[in-house]
Amino acid sequence: MAEVYRDHLGIPHIRAADAGDLAEAQGEVTARDRGWQIEVDRLRASGRLSELIGEAGVTWDVFARRARLDDTARRALETTDAETRAFVTRYAVGVRRGMASVGAGATEFRALDDLFAEPRPLEPWADHDPLGVLHVAHALFSTFPLLLWREHVAATLGDAWVDVFAGYGDGGGGDSGDETLPTSGSNAWALHGSRTESGMPLLAGDPHRLFELPGVYQQVRLACDEFDVVGLAFPGVPGVPHFGHTGDAAWGVTNAVAHSVDVFRERLRPVPGGYEALGPDGWRGADVERSVIRVRGGDAVEVEAIETERGTIVTDLRRDGDELLGWSVRMLARVNADLGAGALLRLLRARTASDVVGAFGRWVDPVNRVLAADRGGAVLSATVGVAPERPRSERRLPLPTSTGAAEHRAGVPPVVVDDLAVDANERPASGDTDLGWAYPPSHRANRIRALLEAASPRSVDDFLPVWGDTASGSAAALLPFLPTGPLPPPAAAARDALLTWDGRMDAASAAAGTFAAWRAALVRRVAALPALQPLQAPHGFGAVFDPWLGVTGQVAAALPRLLSHPALRGQVAEVIEAALAEAAGAAEWGVTHRLLPLHVLADVRGAVDPGDDLDVALSGDGDTVRCAGSTPGLTDRSWRGSVARWAWDLADRERSLWSVPFGAAGDPASPHFTDQLSAWADARPTRVVTDWARLRPDEPTGIA
Repeated sequence: MAEVYRDHLGIPHIRAADAGDLAEAQGEVTARDRGWQIEVDRLRASGRLSELIGEAGVTWDVFARRARLDDTARRALETTDAETRAFVTRYAVGVRRGMASVGAGATEFRALDDLFAEPRPLEPWADHDPLGVLHVAHALFSTFPLLLWREHVAATLGDAWVDVFAGYGDGGGGDSGDETLPTSGSNAWALHGSRTESGMPLLAGDPHRLFELPGVYQQVRLACDEFDVVGLAFPGVPGVPHFGHTGDAAWGVTNAVAHSVDVFRERLRPVPGGYEALGPDGWRGADVERSVIRVRGGDAVEVEAIETERGTIVTDLRRDGDELLGWSVRMLARVNADLGAGALLRLLRARTASDVVGAFGRWVDPVNRVLAADRGGAVLSATVGVAPERPRSERRLPLPTSTGAAEHRAGVPPVVVDDLAVDANERPASGDTDLGWAYPPSHRANRIRALLEAASPRSVDDFLPVWGDTASGSAAALLPFLPTGPLPPPAAAARDALLTWDGRMDAASAAAGTFAAWRAALVRRVAALPALQPLQAPHGFGAVFDPWLGVTGQVAAALPRLLSHPALRGQVAEVIEAALAEAAGAAEWGVTHRLLPLHVLADVRGAVDPGDDLDVALSGDGDTVRCAGSTPGLTDRSWRGSVARWAWDLADRERSLWSVPFGAAGDPASPHFTDQLSAWADARPTRVVTDWARLRPDEPTGIA
């Protein structure tokens, strides 16, 4: 028997007899609430999105088939333990029932049927599809696309420029404020009970991802005879893998920014029926799968998916004499046929912080940092997941053909936290957990730590100023470039406004608007300098990598280094002055810095975008604790940032807080589609409700 209840925000609270019934009920309820969203992600995993949305899905489908995401998910379900396999399969059973009864009728499906003037019946979910959705959530979460950017810089500007553009937090780190690419991110912190009014630990944080609409996380409660858990789920995946509170134990994660995916430069030669790839032992046959992408309303597209001894080739191929050149990726999730699903059910059963860390011993990718606590007062910090053991020099460039790397599986014992812990993707202090190379500078981590030390919060309510903090890190790196001598009046006015600015990226701040306008003008003007023009050449890796290889975004990421570079020094003064003049009279930051919800229909020509009228003004910036990132020089619209806020109170779970950017429902017609938007924009999470008497019964599931 399974029952469904709702709180005032429409968040589902599901109660079932056992874990299997609960998984099935979670799948059914998710299909009802998020049918469009989970179907899109299921089709992404199988490389069939174009069948639903037409040409707008082709770029992704080509990548998904080349990377063999669906095959990896199938293998992962086959090889996982029997209990996990049953848990995932029961979830898929529930999805099939929920899609058939409600989910298939989502507004977006009907809109596309009308747009293409033909219906497209949905196919039932396969048992492995939940793991496909889990894989899609992380397939491009690694830093490996940045290795392709490094290749492009080396090919167009030369090796000497590579670390100028892709040094990230390596070149001194600290609190320098170097603005870095938003490839990954999250904030999390833990307070030992010695710091709190209850004497029990507190955990809090906020993950940073794309502002997908509907939101990437789903608030949910999962209760049965074994456990009663509140947390944030990936719609389409059972359990709550990243953030959860079982009553006795709680956890949250941030990205460890590990080098978890190796990249290899592959040399291929055509042979009858396929290709051979050059490896350390000579030419060897490569596995080739040929398939056809059916494009709704368009022409079919043929795809060759090539897999060598090292990995799947995910880029376009280039002609190199009589050979072809491409780049393959070695994802350990595929090598080991393991997507970390073994952690899903174990996390729900956790009763102690040690249980949480033990459950994450089954996690794979991405490598995460975990903060866990329990009602016994324990607070632990751990790094979990699997990554290749590589020297840092080998993490930063595509490798020669030999794989030759052992695997690191979170073998370092967890650290006991007896005071305060903060994670914000910065380079770890311990070399044992330093598994990456593209760490951002430590501005967010240092800022959170300073705020917590200064405020001495005693309860989760005291965390609101931390989530809402807008102190800019990039300002510290860019303001020293302001000229000190005489300037024409417009440029002088902008400079003077910046010299007296408090450095906060508040929506109502005129000075913050001036800073952002100056920064954007700098980016555009620096990107246009003759010395950097070779970067504009086509990168040739494939359109799916454009977000990582866009020159404007990369110049924005490296702006402080570029302004200091000897090759540009003679032009910098003129560029800075011209940018100041351009920024004079800029509007308040919130006039241009507005939410950009990313709905799939926005890319479909002729479709109505459900996010069109959700462009609320936002405080914060890409490198502030209150993360709301844009692409300086391209747009001030914010497309990435805090996609949830959570705070777990181990003394009283009903004092815990949570929020998401939009709402619990995925249907634009639902009152719960965007009813959390205003509170989220103000960084005001709401209380978690766990008292069943305060919830209203909803339609029961199909489980008798």
